[in-house]
Amino acid sequence: MEPDTAADFTVENVEKALHQLYYDPNIENKNLAQKWLMQAQVSPQAWQFCWVLLRPEKVPEIQYFGASALHTKISRYWADIPAEQYDSLKTQLFSQIARFASGSKIVLTRLCVALASLALNMMPEAWPGAVSEMVRMFQEEGGEVDGRARCLALLELLTVLPEEFQTSRLPQYRKGQVRGALGREWTAVYPLLQQLLRQPDSPPLVKARVLKCLSSWVLLDVPLNESEGLVEASFTALADPELFDTAVEAIVNTISQPDSQRYVNTLLKLVPQVLQLQEQLRDAVQNGDMETSHGICRIAVSLGENHSRALLEQVEHWQSFLALVNMIMFCTGIPGHYPVNETTSSLTLTFWYTLQDDIMSFEAEKQAVYLQVYRPVYFQLVDVLLHKAQFPTDEEYASWSSDEKEQFRIYRVDISDTLMYVYEMLGAELLSNLYDKLGRLLTNTEQTTTWQHTEALLYGFQSIAETIDVNYSDVIPGLIGLIPRININNVQLADTVMFTIGALAEWLADHPVMLSSVLPLVLQALGNPDLSVSSVSTLKKICRECKYDLPPYATNIVAVSQEVLIKQIHKTSQCMWLMQALGFLLSALPVEEILRNLHSLITPYIQQLEKLAEETPNPSNKLAIIHILGLLSNLFTTLDITKQEEESGENAPPVKSAPPQTGPNPVVVVLQQVFALIQTVLSKWLNDSQVVEAVCAIFEKSVKTLLHDFAPMVSQLSEMLGQMYSTIPQASALDLTRQMVHIFASETNHFPPIKALFELVTSVTLTIFQQGRHAGNTQLQRVKEIMWF
Repeated sequence: MEPDTAADFTVENVEKALHQLYYDPNIENKNLAQKWLMQAQVSPQAWQFCWVLLRPEKVPEIQYFGASALHTKISRYWADIPAEQYDSLKTQLFSQIARFASGSKIVLTRLCVALASLALNMMPEAWPGAVSEMVRMFQEEGGEVDGRARCLALLELLTVLPEEFQTSRLPQYRKGQVRGALGREWTAVYPLLQQLLRQPDSPPLVKARVLKCLSSWVLLDVPLNESEGLVEASFTALADPELFDTAVEAIVNTISQPDSQRYVNTLLKLVPQVLQLQEQLRDAVQNGDMETSHGICRIAVSLGENHSRALLEQVEHWQSFLALVNMIMFCTGIPGHYPVNETTSSLTLTFWYTLQDDIMSFEAEKQAVYLQVYRPVYFQLVDVLLHKAQFPTDEEYASWSSDEKEQFRIYRVDISDTLMYVYEMLGAELLSNLYDKLGRLLTNTEQTTTWQHTEALLYGFQSIAETIDVNYSDVIPGLIGLIPRININNVQLADTVMFTIGALAEWLADHPVMLSSVLPLVLQALGNPDLSVSSVSTLKKICRECKYDLPPYATNIVAVSQEVLIKQIHKTSQCMWLMQALGFLLSALPVEEILRNLHSLITPYIQQLEKLAEETPNPSNKLAIIHILGLLSNLFTTLDITKQEEESGENAPPVKSAPPQTGPNPVVVVLQQVFALIQTVLSKWLNDSQVVEAVCAIFEKSVKTLLHDFAPMVSQLSEMLGQMYSTIPQASALDLTRQMVHIFASETNHFPPIKALFELVTSVTLTIFQQGRHAGNTQLQRVKEIMWF
């Protein structure tokens, strides 16, 4: 339906369009009807048809549209309504709400929202005491409408009023005025809610609506001490299963309001009320009632998290706050495996951050007192968290869905972050504590240890060592000594052993004698596809941090790496990491050894690339070419012999103080050897941007790493780049040109080829731009960036 004139917005046409929207199977007709109805809703004719659509004989879908049109007109086109019509509009809405009190709930809600919008636009001058009037109107005897229906309609109206305020389009200065007026009206709402909630004969539905109404009003920052009685009644409502969820929401919303921390006396009264829920919490946990335990935990955490500082400062009440902290500890350690048998423990983790921050922010004297009380609590927390981080049995874990496994992985990351944070409070004693536990576990011959227990303790170590400098810790040598004693019979345990070794790579660089204890484990793991990520990333960290101590192991590392690369054990990204690891490793060797290793490492790939270059281009050989080019560029990213001299210092091993290398850089030697082959590959694949990008990446990574050592290649690479870009201009060639210009344009002997290249790409790009070809803008932008250099 597409009207030509506004006259088409009649009751009949609106009803036809609604029928089309709800019942026409054709999606195009539905969309047309919806578009038309949106126009009708904002038209001046809406004032006429909306009241007709609300008549009792109409179906709820039509009545709902009438109520929505009313709300749209009042909330969005308030300025169009003459002031003399305010009162009649108000009267009509009151009578419609009274009529729908026993009718359709969705229509009643829309009418309440419309009246709420009217009230917000009229408050405070045009309708002072709006809320008091609403309460009075609905409390009067109302003819045919029974008292309970009127009561529920009033509660609906009072609930949507603050919600409508939050989303209203009132100008900023009006928002402040209206918020103040609403705040003053709380005195009319509070006694009504209090009476309905405490009245023994109030039906559960009424009490549930009262709690929902409280949740809505606290969004207006109602002072906590002014809703104290209602919060108390909400705690009583927790005993009723029908009211439990809405009572939890009401309590959590009330005590989470930022302003509520000012009302310390009320907060102190809330602590014992929360503590009284402990028995209900324990029963729920025992009976596997996750919903109840989750709700009670939310209440305890919201009180602790939002008000820990305010409650900590009430020194004379330290025992009751400690009891609340212990209740939250119970929630953290709730039995079961997250997220399968419990979903509650994760809610508590931010509380432990907050409490620690608050304790550590006190002045030294006060802090010392709190640390005496809370350090033991945090040691207990570490035990609880490591217990929660434990994997379930292999059988149980195998039955989990991939989504559950992923949620558990994220949960463990959150635990890891918490442990790292806790280290700030507990310091070196925490590492000693973990080491003692692990030592007892691995040396106790009397009882068998589950791999889960060992893995969790190692995970604790790894969490801390990954981000905290543990180089000074006296327990790390013992830990490195314990690792080979672990019976690694499980993938998850093996992964954590790998990641723990990786986290200690910097420590190993300072204590190279310990490398011989752990490197064989890493090289062995490299052959296991299930340990791909952990073993390769750990080897890369060791090769990066300890490269000057690795020459004695280099032959072995290269041999094992070559073997796993040939067997194609790892996915592409891990193969790239492995090449980066080898780049770091080779950087510390003498040039002859680098060249020898490069030859054995790269030759199989060069031979493969020669074969691929002869084949007719197709999707599978394209992937193989990109893979080989990627391996080379990742190797050249980290192979940097210039760092040998730069890093020499008083503690430098002999290789660092070796005389400067003479002759061309090993990377340049290799690039010169394969240059003709790369040109052959390009000639076949020049119109494929991914292959071109992979070729450019080899040179770009090499230029970035080698800088001026790349000089011998400048002339031939500039020529090749010019030919590539003239034939088929591509962005990756421009990016490489930018690198070349940036590094070599200021050097006299390299200026001619660089100048020729720059003039060529500028000329080609301007031609593209003038011809208006598709990629012109992108190319021109990149040329501008080059010119900036």
